[in-house]
Amino acid sequence: MKQSLIIDCDPGVDDATGLLTAFASPEFDLLAVTTVGGNVSAVKTARNARMLRQIAGREDVPVFVGAERPLKREPAGAGEFHGAEGLGDLAPFEPVAPLGEGTAAEAMVRLAMERPAGTVALAVMGPMTNLALAMRAEPRLAAHLGAVVVMGGARGEGGNITASAEFNIWADPDAAAEVFASGCRMIVMGLDATHQVRATEDRIAAIEALDTQSARTAAAMLRFSQRIERVIVGWDAGPLHDPCTVAWLLKPELFDLAPCRIAVETDSDLTRGHTAVEFRVDAATANHFWATKADAAGVFALITERLGAGR
Repeated sequence: MKQSLIIDCDPGVDDATGLLTAFASPEFDLLAVTTVGGNVSAVKTARNARMLRQIAGREDVPVFVGAERPLKREPAGAGEFHGAEGLGDLAPFEPVAPLGEGTAAEAMVRLAMERPAGTVALAVMGPMTNLALAMRAEPRLAAHLGAVVVMGGARGEGGNITASAEFNIWADPDAAAEVFASGCRMIVMGLDATHQVRATEDRIAAIEALDTQSARTAAAMLRFSQRIERVIVGWDAGPLHDPCTVAWLLKPELFDLAPCRIAVETDSDLTRGHTAVEFRVDAATANHFWATKADAAGVFALITERLGAGR
């Protein structure tokens, strides 16, 4: 049986690779792509998701626009890492297929609640604003969802936006705090795992060698990130964050998980968005699972395989 899946994202160059991989994976029944303001504005992330949908030839998947701003904060972008339009060097264009009717939060509630409990998974690649709004609108949603696979948070690796905070959590810590406290089952791909998944030269070249539009687009994103990471961070091989959510759903054996309890700092300006990951929990009752190890070669082999089979 196919896995019913909603992808919530803020494309974003690494979101793009994750989306293109998901679009090309027959294991998924992709119910929707929902977008949120994050890496760039909500208007741009919604357009970017529709662009990627068109590139992949998956106009059958509806795209719903979501929150323009965090629950309580001012919007904060990351255009320096994703380009002014969010998709690196890819020139923006107006996609043919329109947005779906209604908001992202409304779509999440409707699509999940009309299906049996535990059958709809959610991959969250950006700030958790849409999911928090959906849970506010439908208090039963947290218990009804299947696995919620999140890219966000940091522990041993430290943060990538402040000393202790990762961008997706920092951008809307209040939403993240609500979702982590909701009781839903969460698989969390923090920087401790995603920093292990590096886009080395040979891995990018393997995707560039594929003769599909999806692969060419993803390779261009990876090249853009490689250039930016070298200039801003000094890394030769930048980490690939968001696609780890899709990779776990396809091949969970590529990751080691540890049961835990995660809380998010919302009050301190100094440690805003810090994820407090507590491993001293009862594994039998834990709802949070922190990724501690990633098989980088396996993740890239999976992505390369799917992009090669894409449009």
